[in-house]
Amino acid sequence: MKALASPFVATVAAALVMGFLTPPAIAQNTDAKNQLDAVVKNGKLRVCTTGDYKPFTFHDKPANNYQGIDIDLAKSLASSLGVEAEFVATTWKTLLADFTTGKCDIAMGGISVTLERQKQVFFSEPYLVNGKAPIARCEDEAKFQSIADIDKPDVTVIVNPGGTNEKFVREKLSDAKIEIYPDNVTIFQQILDGKADIMIAESVETELQQKLHPGLCAINPEKPLQYGEMGYMLPEGAVVFKAYVDQWLHLAKATGEFDRIYDSHVK
Repeated sequence: MKALASPFVATVAAALVMGFLTPPAIAQNTDAKNQLDAVVKNGKLRVCTTGDYKPFTFHDKPANNYQGIDIDLAKSLASSLGVEAEFVATTWKTLLADFTTGKCDIAMGGISVTLERQKQVFFSEPYLVNGKAPIARCEDEAKFQSIADIDKPDVTVIVNPGGTNEKFVREKLSDAKIEIYPDNVTIFQQILDGKADIMIAESVETELQQKLHPGLCAINPEKPLQYGEMGYMLPEGAVVFKAYVDQWLHLAKATGEFDRIYDSHVK
């Protein structure tokens, strides 16, 4: 015969089903849960962005303004909420720390979705499938068709610090010389100047940079060296805010707004 549950157990179970109680395993941070309300109340959407990653985010220092795919999309998201977008400078090395200490409401700008980051933050639904691809001087294009071609002692791979580019290079390359270069804006000129042989970055970035730097060629960007996705970083536990961002992103794609913004910076 099946044992009957005690009245207390039955009451607790019913309360959980009705949503009156939240079990500790799924308890959410109150501040994060109310993130959407806080953004609307503050009248601004604080956006962490590195400003050094064309075509997604670029800070024009003389003009003191931000440009790029994710900059325009951040303004679209802010407008949908009836608030202003406020861009908060960060770096790839400090991005996660800046975000988790509350300096911004969302992080945007070509950010790769990784399991390591997912341990500390939420991500929106991916908005772009991407992957790492090499870029080198065009005369060297045939030399660097695979990881094995690149991972040689006489090859210098240049990389910006702190992001997934550096992580990928350090995980995949053991013999090539790795040079850390701090400025992600001028890093491609280093290859043209012969100070490095190759860089590995997101395929869409390599395609843009070959247009901006005649003499550089993106190598097989249509067949990246690994699979990757990009998304927007959101506070851990901010389920309502995430649902809103996901729906806004869905509508931006469905209405063609996303494609118009993307094409204006890439094509």
